[in-house]
Amino acid sequence: MRLLSFNADGKHLFCVVNGDGVVTLNGRIGQPTLRDALAADSIGEIRKLLDSEKPDRKLADIGFLPVIPRPEKILCAGINYRAHAAEAGRELPAAPSLFARFADTLVGHDSEMIRPRVSEKFDFEGELAVIIGKSGRHIKPERAFDHVAGYSCFVDGSVRDYQKFSVTAGKNFPATGPLGPWIVTTDEIPDPARLTLTTRLNGVEMQRSSTGLLIHSIPALIAFCSDFTTLSAGDVIATGTPEGVGHRRSPPVWMKAGDVLEVEITGIGTLRTHVVDEM
Repeated sequence: MRLLSFNADGKHLFCVVNGDGVVTLNGRIGQPTLRDALAADSIGEIRKLLDSEKPDRKLADIGFLPVIPRPEKILCAGINYRAHAAEAGRELPAAPSLFARFADTLVGHDSEMIRPRVSEKFDFEGELAVIIGKSGRHIKPERAFDHVAGYSCFVDGSVRDYQKFSVTAGKNFPATGPLGPWIVTTDEIPDPARLTLTTRLNGVEMQRSSTGLLIHSIPALIAFCSDFTTLSAGDVIATGTPEGVGHRRSPPVWMKAGDVLEVEITGIGTLRTHVVDEM
């Protein structure tokens, strides 16, 4: 199934995709948000509604929100592809190298990604995102997938000159983290290590990699994160970016106003955002 959050009639809603339409779920399952629906283990109930209910809106008419608009935690793995570590001149990390993002960095599919006024060194990083569906602490790697609701596309928009001095600063400018367009549930992606991730800037391919080339696998990331914090339904784990980022190109490629960035992952779809300058 494809689950997403959206804005309609001034309200934040969530739905399941049915063909070229959607079935709005808030009133039907009695949960206010998709995060609450995941926490309530409503996937089975949603699947029944998908089989029995007709779409109430056209997919083309909705305004996408980040799939989880305000997750409790957004945890991001840095330097988690071997080729990216090589292009960055970094040693392979013995354990996951993580940083956190704020909820106000997220934007939805087909939304605006804001280049901050304080920098021109605005870079792209296409990533596979894991959406937690079941809370847990000290999760064993062999049980990790039991805690996953599904997968989505993510852009880790990075302000490189700020990141040079502070990863927290460089990764947390508002509206720099597109997430979407939807969550694809785990029944449709039995092996997330067999996907292909492609990032395109203005139609030009910048990144392409198998998700099977992660240094630290998805189960390893979940186990590591759950050792130091409780993972909750709706939490997002971004798994890292492959080689091809802008600042490692010669000459560097920086995003600018008017650019269109796309991250496509097989089995999930394409996340598209439009770059604008901060006002």
